[in-house]
This record gives sequence, structure tokens and C-alpha cells, in this order.
Amino acid sequence: MRALTRELMRQSGRCAAKPARSLAYLGKLRHFSEARSASTLLSADEETIRGAAETFATEILAPKVQDMDRDSKMSPEIVQALFENGLMGIEVPEDLGGVGMGFTASCLAIEELARVDPAVAALVDIHNTLNVTAFKRYASKAQQEQYLAAMATDTVSSFCLSEPGSGSDAFALTTRAVKDGDDWILDGSKSWISNSMEAGVFIVFATVDPAKGHRGITAFVLDRDTPGLSIGKKEDKLGIRASSTCEVILEGCRVPSSAVLGEVGKGYKIAIELLNEGRIGIGAQMVGLARGAFDYAMRYMVSRKQFGQRVADFQGVQFQYARAAMEIEAARVLVYNAARLKESGEPFLNEACFAKLKASEVAQSVSSQCIDWLGGVGYTKEFLAEKYYRDAKIGTIYEGTSNIQLQTIAKSIRQLYPDE
Repeated sequence: MRALTRELMRQSGRCAAKPARSLAYLGKLRHFSEARSASTLLSADEETIRGAAETFATEILAPKVQDMDRDSKMSPEIVQALFENGLMGIEVPEDLGGVGMGFTASCLAIEELARVDPAVAALVDIHNTLNVTAFKRYASKAQQEQYLAAMATDTVSSFCLSEPGSGSDAFALTTRAVKDGDDWILDGSKSWISNSMEAGVFIVFATVDPAKGHRGITAFVLDRDTPGLSIGKKEDKLGIRASSTCEVILEGCRVPSSAVLGEVGKGYKIAIELLNEGRIGIGAQMVGLARGAFDYAMRYMVSRKQFGQRVADFQGVQFQYARAAMEIEAARVLVYNAARLKESGEPFLNEACFAKLKASEVAQSVSSQCIDWLGGVGYTKEFLAEKYYRDAKIGTIYEGTSNIQLQTIAKSIRQLYPDE
């Protein structure tokens, strides 16, 4: 699809020569700005990537979803196809083999993939919104040339922050990095690490000095074949089962100083900034999940008859799915607005929390109702409704629980009302 995406972009005029900055050109810019006044209106490029992701999800991904869920394993063919279709390098610059688009484009792709399989959307989300962003923003030029090119073409990435004793309190980590000459030696273990089974590169957070608290936390880049790095227990999860979630064990991992991502002692800042953005990606995943569950249930209800009429035509049911559609759209607008703010360089912390919190709640509510609408068959594994329901639960947990989102929002609001 990378070739397809680029061809579609050429057809849409993206690759055409830039016009002179004449009054006519400024008029076009003004018209384009006015056309984008709603956060849910897409540019031609964004519509291209959204459509490409939709096609991929429907034609390539859908046939494998239930098998991957049953086996709790990501299909290698799907991972390869994600790279071949450009969906792992959406924000990677074109000169490094990526598509060269922005954050909103990534969210659109994540949403479309989640409509069919939220587990695959999770892999793409973490890879694009966390790890590609990390390398673009904090990596040295040499690191970017080495890793971004690989991440766009054939190398899955993983983000290693959580530990057995540091979940919501993510920075109470104990993984150590000790200086040894020009090298660093890392020891510790990471838990609940997504993409770990498939990853070829890991961003690992460790403390270089526990006495400094969060100021001692540093980010390192480790290759899969680093001596001492191993993958431990794989979690047997309720939902997004095809998305690998494992321990990452570090035993005397020696890496050069060039493996530091950003600056020594700046890992806390890196992680916070990335997770703030990552929440928007999770919001997109949950919106896609809700849309997928809703569409699945509606298709069933318009074909199923009871008491002489279609289930979708009973007024009591109509009121339920009308409200569900409204909630999905509300969550979608919050996600798109947060993504646009982030991409524009505007403050977006609260908006990201709003989006993640609302979208995760909507995903749970809608997927639950969809089982009700299908009735008994919705409770069986033959139908996908129960999978959407299982997959939805993770949205209120990872990349900041719902209580963490509320705490962040409340703190920001409280600052607006100082003690008198």
C-alpha cells in the first residue's frame, strides 16, 4: 500500500510543484482553512490514508481477526503487510522510507484498523504515536537514520516503561543503568510491554541515580539482539489478545553511550510528553472499536426479524442506537480536536485526557449494548460482538487509567481557581 498511498497522493496533487505565493494562492489557502473549520473534516492526504487503512482492514486484516484472537498471536503476515502498506511509517519522513504525514493521519489509520481489530490497531498506535515520535523528536541524526528507516520498513518497536511495582506510578521504576567507561549497563525487568514479542527495537527507561528521583530517569535504545535482553512471560489477556504483552528482562545489557535517547536524566520529560500524545492514539483506537461494534450490530439488527418486524425498527431499540451513535460522534470529535491541537503545536493536555477518557467509556458502553442488541448469539464466540466487548476494557487502563485522566483534568481545573 505504500506505493498505492503515494500514487493516490500524487493523483490528489500533493506531490505537484508548489504554486507561487500569489493572491490566487492565498485565496486557495483561505478557502482550505475555511473548509477545515470542523475538526472532523479531512484534507485530501488524510482522506487518502484513512481510505487506505480502511481497505487494508477490510480486505487483508478481517479474514485473520478471529484466528489471531483465538491463538493469542499476531500473524506475521499481517505485520509484514502493515509495513508493505505504509501503515508503520505514517509519520516517518519520506526520505527515510516513510509516508511523511502527520499525527492526525496516524490517528485516522488507528481508528480504521480498530474498527476491524483493536489488537492490530494497538500495535500500529504504539509504534507510530509513541516510538516514531520519540525518535523524530529526541533522537540524534544517526539514531534517526538507523532506526526510523527500519521502523518504516521492517522493524516493530516497543516502549518499555512499566514495571511490576510501577504502574500508574510509572516513575517509581527500579531498572538501573550504571555507567561503565563509555558504556552503560542495564539491569531490571519491565512488565506489560506491548509489541514486545514482535519488536526489533526497544525504548527502555531506567534510572541512572535513584537518589535523584525522576531526574535520574533516562531513555535508552536497545536492539532485540542486545546480549542480556530477553522476553519473559507472555500475559494471557481478556482482550486485544493478538497484541503481545510480555515481560522484558534486562540482565547486564551493555550498550554504548550512543544508545541514550535524548539526554541523560531527561527520560521523565520524554515519557510524559509521549504518553500525553499517546492518549490521543488510544482515544482513536477506542472510537474505532465503538464504530466497529456499532456497525456489526446494526447490520445484524436490520436483517433479524422478531414479531414480524426488523429488530432495528423497534422504537425502544432505535432510541438506544441513536444515543449510541451520538456518543460515538462526541468521542470522535474530542479525539480529532485533540489531534489537531497537538499537530498545530497548541496546548492539548486536557483535551487528550478528555478524548481518552470519553472514548474509552463510550467503547465499553457501546460494545456492551451491541451484545444486548444481538441477543444470545452476541454472547457466543462465533459472532464478533463479544470480542469487541472484551477488547474495549483495556481502554480504561493502559496509557493512564481513567482515574489518572480525571486527576490530571481536575488538577488543571483547580489551578484556575486559586485559594482566596
